[in-house]
Amino acid sequence: MAYFLVLFPLLMAVLTYVLPSERLRPWLLPAGALVQLVLVGSILNQAENATSVSGLGGWLLLDPLGKLVLGFLCLLFALCSLSVPGYLAQHKDRSNRVFCANLFLIQAMMTLVTLSYHLGLMWVAMEATTLASAPLIYFNQSARSLEATWKYLLIGSVGIALALLGSFFLAYAMLKAGRGSTLRFDQLIHEAPYLSSAWLQSAFILLFIGYGTKIGLAPMHTWKPDAYGEAPGVVGAILAGGVTSCAFLAILRVYQICNAGTDASFAREFMVFIGLFSMAIAAVFMAQQRDIKRLLAYSSVEHMGILILGIGIGGLAVYGSLLHLINNGLTKCALFLSAENIQKSYGSKLTGQVRGALRRVPISGALFLAGFLAITGSPPFGPFLSEFTIAKAAASDGQFWACGLFLLVLASVFVGMGATVLSVVQGDPPVETPATPYRERVGTCGPILLLMSFALLLGLFIPSPLESLLREAAASFEVKR
Repeated sequence: MAYFLVLFPLLMAVLTYVLPSERLRPWLLPAGALVQLVLVGSILNQAENATSVSGLGGWLLLDPLGKLVLGFLCLLFALCSLSVPGYLAQHKDRSNRVFCANLFLIQAMMTLVTLSYHLGLMWVAMEATTLASAPLIYFNQSARSLEATWKYLLIGSVGIALALLGSFFLAYAMLKAGRGSTLRFDQLIHEAPYLSSAWLQSAFILLFIGYGTKIGLAPMHTWKPDAYGEAPGVVGAILAGGVTSCAFLAILRVYQICNAGTDASFAREFMVFIGLFSMAIAAVFMAQQRDIKRLLAYSSVEHMGILILGIGIGGLAVYGSLLHLINNGLTKCALFLSAENIQKSYGSKLTGQVRGALRRVPISGALFLAGFLAITGSPPFGPFLSEFTIAKAAASDGQFWACGLFLLVLASVFVGMGATVLSVVQGDPPVETPATPYRERVGTCGPILLLMSFALLLGLFIPSPLESLLREAAASFEVKR
């Protein structure tokens, strides 16, 4: 079963690529994504079968943490894929062969990341997501998109090289301790108490910086505003909600090793600092930001910091961080898709030319405003609940300084981001920016409405199957000594 979960989207990628019809090709994405979602859902619905999803002699394994991320990624990809036919219908002037095939390739590699229980295999899968994403960033074939693609590849390559070096350090830590040579996570966790603290800490820092570059944490985030700003909306959505979630999972795997050894406090303090630093840097650049897609990129930098901060705080905050992974992904995808619709209507994504979106594109404008309220932690949306859980855990654990800084940065982001969003949605459309032929349709607005509905649902009620997955995943960080 583990092999099929990866092979199915790969086969769909091949089928999509060889299909000659430009008109039918985009519809394979929602069809294939729905089949993958049903398949994964049936596995997760039967806990006893989920634990048996393994292969390659233990290199592939679907543990509680992997189950949570895999289920979320499949749902997210399926919802985003619904917008692809409508988006590509507006770009009939260029071939969609590579675009559609590479989206399936990204899904296959994201699935492989969630199933990878071997540090080397996970590294390969993460790098494959980067290579598959790059042509999609360049889809608009402009000078700025070309620059963004090269920056994405170059900075990502530096990050993945550091992650590879960290993997070597971790392997050497095993050899130096005389514990054999393995990169399987279960064996690394078991042997963690016997590893050299210096080598393990060095490996953690390199791996954290490497995968932190992929996730877009400050100061390794410099590729993110360009890539997200120039990529098509659906690509930005999958990068912000899906690929970053895979990189976050990689960091969690590495942290589990430190947590099982004697370096848990070192790793947690490091993550608290980087998490708050990433949030603060994002808040500074979000103030007075005039490009709505770059604004969302900096918002992603902020929320990646929130995820890392929650893990660093520990305890109940781990649960909150895992919940926020889902809430942020759903909301951020809705924001990117609605921003794409606004850009299509105005022919621009700059606030000087985009005003009065509630009048020109009322559905997308309203959803963009709702997405802003949700992503900044306003009730009753899901991000409020997960951010409140993290803040509550920090205060309950006596980490008042972390809690105070967390809330201060959140308030700063609300003000800075709100100024840009309100200028976009309010007022009258500028006469110097005439409306384009774009019109809102079910195919372009329906997926956004579904994403925001899920974000609202998770703020009001967490379904029991999801609650179980969250608690099982959070419990995997509780190591008995």
